[in-house]
Amino acid sequence: EAGGAVLGRSAEKLFSLSGLFAVYKPKGPTSAAVLNLLKERLLAEAGVQTNENKRNKVLKIGHGGTLDSAAAGVLVVGIGKGTKMLGTMLAGSKKYTAIGLLGKATDTLDATGKVTEEKPYDQITKGDLENVLQKFIGDIMQVPPLYSALKKDGERLSTLMKRGEAVEPKPPRPVRVYNLSLQHFQPPLFTLDVECGGGFYVRSLVSDIGKELSTCATMQELTRTKQGPFTLEEHALHEDKWTIDEIARSLEHCTSLLPAEPSHKKLKTDHPGETAVSCE
Repeated sequence: EAGGAVLGRSAEKLFSLSGLFAVYKPKGPTSAAVLNLLKERLLAEAGVQTNENKRNKVLKIGHGGTLDSAAAGVLVVGIGKGTKMLGTMLAGSKKYTAIGLLGKATDTLDATGKVTEEKPYDQITKGDLENVLQKFIGDIMQVPPLYSALKKDGERLSTLMKRGEAVEPKPPRPVRVYNLSLQHFQPPLFTLDVECGGGFYVRSLVSDIGKELSTCATMQELTRTKQGPFTLEEHALHEDKWTIDEIARSLEHCTSLLPAEPSHKKLKTDHPGETAVSCE
């Protein structure tokens, strides 16, 4: 445990990395699992032995807002001092492409859940759907899904639900939708482009659209195409680019996307503890 271990050049470079960049999260793993894999890769490349007990001290890294495991797309990552900037990512705007399925509802509001209701949908036209979308643009109230990362008494609602405990829905809360448009309509499937603010659930939107149409709907697929200034096409590093050099290059490129740091030092009280993690 002598503190005299000399860091190799790649380890030195890794520990000097600071800022925000974006990775591509595939469908399947949780956002936390993607972050852990990224961390493992970087530490392995740097030749750093991770000591279980001291794991947290090793590399400061965090993400700027959970994507459900079934969802894919942009996941913003903060490294070094960049971890302090993740809060702004949570609150900022995001863009999604979502595929909804008419006529079925599930307990999770997405394709991973159990079907709880089936209703006819053949009477619904493209025009009906487009008209209903107008009701969901602007500042609206939204009830978050029961299966979510939101917490009750320190435990995730999804964990409580899976244990079979009765969970009260959270009260509706204000959310913001900047843009909402219908891309395709091929019943029972419809594709939406959504641009929204922080704390918004696309799953709830799809479910609410189904109810407004006097049927039901569930989300089949979700891709986050943009988060803050980071886009899927331009900025999201795929797994083959999870190297120290690629991330260093990406951090350089991404610094220009971010608002300049205010020169005056912010008071410590501006960062109470850990950054809250929001959800899609």
